[in-house]
Amino acid sequence: MGTGARALATEAVHAGRDDLARQGLHAPPIDLSTTYPSYDSRGEAARIDAFATDGAEPEGPPVYGRLGNPTVARFETALARLEGTESAVAFASGMAALSAVLLVRNAMGLRHVVAVRPLYGCSDHLLTAGLLGSEVTWVDPAGIEDALRPDTGLVLVESPANPTLAELDLRAIAHACGSVPLLADNTFATPVLQRPVESGARLVLHSATKYLGGHGDVMAGVVACDEEFAGRLRQVRFATGGVLHPLAGYLLLRGLSTLPVRVRAASSNAAELARRLAADPRVARVHYPRLGGAMIAFEIHGDPHEVIASVRLITPAVSLGSVDTLIQHPASISHRIVDAEDRRGSGVSDRLLRLSVGLEDVEDLWRDLDGALGAGRGSGGLRKPALR
Repeated sequence: MGTGARALATEAVHAGRDDLARQGLHAPPIDLSTTYPSYDSRGEAARIDAFATDGAEPEGPPVYGRLGNPTVARFETALARLEGTESAVAFASGMAALSAVLLVRNAMGLRHVVAVRPLYGCSDHLLTAGLLGSEVTWVDPAGIEDALRPDTGLVLVESPANPTLAELDLRAIAHACGSVPLLADNTFATPVLQRPVESGARLVLHSATKYLGGHGDVMAGVVACDEEFAGRLRQVRFATGGVLHPLAGYLLLRGLSTLPVRVRAASSNAAELARRLAADPRVARVHYPRLGGAMIAFEIHGDPHEVIASVRLITPAVSLGSVDTLIQHPASISHRIVDAEDRRGSGVSDRLLRLSVGLEDVEDLWRDLDGALGAGRGSGGLRKPALR
């Protein structure tokens, strides 16, 4: 359910737009201004001082595009309503959003992160390389509590995980975190399938480039959280300049209106394709989450590169969550940046393919996938694949 008595599908259509009819508008306006006139410099100074104190959104007229934008604010309001949080803060990309979270904690002297693999490859690299001065301890879910230190600022998980679709018990993990904030990457599930704050997560991360936008034409990231943490994130966004363009904010708000319909339709296609892949002797194993969703990962007996080269309807490309179906080889692309031993240790094998299922007719998708699997055929008649 959404906030109050409104269902999630209703919130997806109306959140962030509730004031439009009273203004005589139907479509949300796009405010492209980078700066805003003000004849009250004392009042403007007071708003800037207030922002510097706690990062709260300035009351009254906007001040400058790096402090905030009215169009982007509409998307933030809507996403917070869908995730069930007080606030949300949008950024230029998902990696900018994650970087801002790390910088907030680092500024408090809490540089240690406990994380569970697999994560998105660039998230893994950002932590492992210590590019923002953070230090990471990689653990299994059962080892989270023992890995916590006085300087632990964050526990980071992704469920379902990219790209293996492994699922975690977020409620148990949140309990193990104690007072340390749990950041759950909810990009694959979206608030349509799961709302991590209901299981105890304090922070919810999205690469909004994916399902929230939904059409492969916008790049963005967003963190849904309580207002206290949101204030700190806004201050980091202002200082680092990782702002979201107003047109991207508009496209994301538009994307949210069809999010429940898109996710459910694509999930129906994915469930059917997962069933067929699990019965195919060319496929060694299928990973499909109990939660459902539009993502499938599967390992084949043959050459995954030949499958990539042989699709015709399905698009061989990185990213996911679009209305069209995409396929990629994680070991070569999305997780190439992760050390090979760490990559394989977290279940990302060299024969694993990741499929982001779209809204095409499922029979057309299967026809294309079936032909591509034929091109990448290995030894037939091997062990029956396991669906999980």
